[in-house]
Amino acid sequence: MQLTWLLRVTIVFTLLVILMGAYTRLSDAGLGCPDWPGCYGHIKVPTHDHEISHAQTLFPDHDIHPEKAWLEMIHRYIAGALGILVLLILILCLKTSQAPKKLPFAIVLLIIFQAALGMWTVTMKLMPIVVMSHLIGGFSLLSLLLLLYLRTRPRRIFETADIHSQRVAGAGFNGAHGSRIGTSLKFLGQSKHLPKLALLSLVVLIGQIMLGAWTSSNYAALACTALPICEGNWMDNLAIADAFSPFQGQHPSFEFGVLDYHARMTIHIAHRVGAIITASLLLLLAYRLFFSTQLKALSLLLVALVILQVSLGISNVVMHLPLGIAVSHNGGAALLLLTLVAINYFLWRRAP
Repeated sequence: MQLTWLLRVTIVFTLLVILMGAYTRLSDAGLGCPDWPGCYGHIKVPTHDHEISHAQTLFPDHDIHPEKAWLEMIHRYIAGALGILVLLILILCLKTSQAPKKLPFAIVLLIIFQAALGMWTVTMKLMPIVVMSHLIGGFSLLSLLLLLYLRTRPRRIFETADIHSQRVAGAGFNGAHGSRIGTSLKFLGQSKHLPKLALLSLVVLIGQIMLGAWTSSNYAALACTALPICEGNWMDNLAIADAFSPFQGQHPSFEFGVLDYHARMTIHIAHRVGAIITASLLLLLAYRLFFSTQLKALSLLLVALVILQVSLGISNVVMHLPLGIAVSHNGGAALLLLTLVAINYFLWRRAP
């Protein structure tokens, strides 16, 4: 019971860290504190005159913006608290005989690596490959925590075919009973590939989230402001090699991006095309789930989240990236990922 409660709190806390990280990044506060883990040489944001004077001595090339620094430090404080929660989860799993052991260790190692990525994000001045890795690490942590939670609460999912088969078991093959068995076998044939479809959907969604992270870390969210793809003769101006090169040379800072317009446009278009593919595949999965399994609630949730996420993406373009909608778009991606992880967990437990 303690472990279940703690996992729930930690999952919510992880989602909060992801949203706070998005808010900090989209507020251009990623370098609000140019050092790590403190801020201008202090454990908190310097606010008093003597603290500001000391900070300016240590970092003469930086302008001190307390409001941005506080956003960055609040994000770090919350992330530090999350690390403590994850450590408590590991301790409880080790004390609980039936709890998984390897997965909590993997989660602890991941959050340690996340802390290192957080440090490199600052010390490497928002290098896109590091920022993207940090974002993906947060989503990975959220997914593993949900997986651990599900593994502590075993549940078997029956396909529609199984339920029909149970109802007609021993009833013979004549008349209406034979018809019901025929319907049962039809459903079973339709749903036997569902686990593979769900896994493919999860992989495609992860790829789309990575594209979104790459778009954000390269400040390419407003590279295209027309619908449905991009304005102008965009097909003749794609710069794929430059757009997706993980290393972009040496720069004093990567804040606000270093790529030219054509590269950013290419990233943005890739994210839009990926969104169309991802949304189509997830809606297909939801349709198949609704008519082939007991996971009707999850299938309806999946449809709602896809519609919400597409609407938020369009709103970001039309309204020129308002902060609240942009942060919500990150949250929508996290909720979609959690839903796909849960669907895959239930289907693959049933698959054998």
